[in-house]
Amino acid sequence: MSSTPLSPAPLAHAAGGSASPPPAAHQPAPDNAQPTPKINQPLANNPQPSTNSELARHVREGLARPFKTLSSMYFYDDEGSRLFQQIMALPEYYPTRTEFALLTRHQAAIGAALRPTDPEEPFFLLELGAGDGLKTKILLRHLLDAGARFTYVPVDISAAALAGLAADLSRELPALRVEPVQADYADALTLMAARPGRKAVLFLGSNIGNFLPDARQQFLQRLARPLTPDDRLLIGFDLQKDPRLIRAAYDDSRGVTAAFNLNLLRRLNRELGADFDLAHWQHYTDYNPLDGAVRSFLVSTRTQRVHFAELDWTVNFAAWEMLHTENSYKFTCPGIGEVAAAAGLAVQEIFTDAQDFFADVILRPAG
Repeated sequence: MSSTPLSPAPLAHAAGGSASPPPAAHQPAPDNAQPTPKINQPLANNPQPSTNSELARHVREGLARPFKTLSSMYFYDDEGSRLFQQIMALPEYYPTRTEFALLTRHQAAIGAALRPTDPEEPFFLLELGAGDGLKTKILLRHLLDAGARFTYVPVDISAAALAGLAADLSRELPALRVEPVQADYADALTLMAARPGRKAVLFLGSNIGNFLPDARQQFLQRLARPLTPDDRLLIGFDLQKDPRLIRAAYDDSRGVTAAFNLNLLRRLNRELGADFDLAHWQHYTDYNPLDGAVRSFLVSTRTQRVHFAELDWTVNFAAWEMLHTENSYKFTCPGIGEVAAAAGLAVQEIFTDAQDFFADVILRPAG
């Protein structure tokens, strides 16, 4: 396997975009801006911004609002990542295994939709927020077996995540050519637009559901802007279904999702010197079938004051006040078409699992 960081073309970079989310529906909230991308140096030399300073700014802003909120992008410290691995294995949590089965079932058709018409034409397969690559490897293996001429381009803002994925792929798929890009998603697409050949872009999991509607449209517009008529975009959408099934996926009977949500407060205690007493906080999740939104909260069970030593700042919470931590929107197939059209995209093909729980949708630039 060849694995080299992508050399940038001399292009300007727009700020903003999505944090690199792990697969599935419990995701970092992608409406938060990313740091300036570093794509012109070896990955090991790319310094990461101060997490605590970014977290401090976010907490000051979110907890000063009339309806307090924190972003789920901060769920993923080491303990949060460990808990999320447990969540993905829970019987109630269907998204990860459902999309895995979908990709396995439709790998040939999806591969054909992503490849250029000419089977000899080389192309780039970009993945936004590749994570551990578990689901992506289904497509990678199929494309290699089919003799496709392509380069896999995982995109992430984490140098460590990219290095780990590249090492893993080197062992498992030594014939695969890999060019990691450490950058904001939209910036990476702008950079890749200067390279000849089709760009087939993957945004697996149900990360798109973590955006509020306006932010979702803006994000998709930014992704669509650098695409040519020949490029393709595959996005995962969690579909609307039995509301009880959806709610259970975010409030499991073993309490793992509750621990995952509450771990955000432990992180604030550790990194910002806060004094949240977790005995007086509860996890709460609600699903509204009318707008398709799962909303997760942390609920203060008494009147309390929380001091942040690192910020020299104190926040008051009323009894039963709710702190919003996550959105996860569910979609219908007609609704996906409307979301795509608003961003200047058109649905080319929709692939679903056997139960119609989940959809991987091939999009192309409209017009």
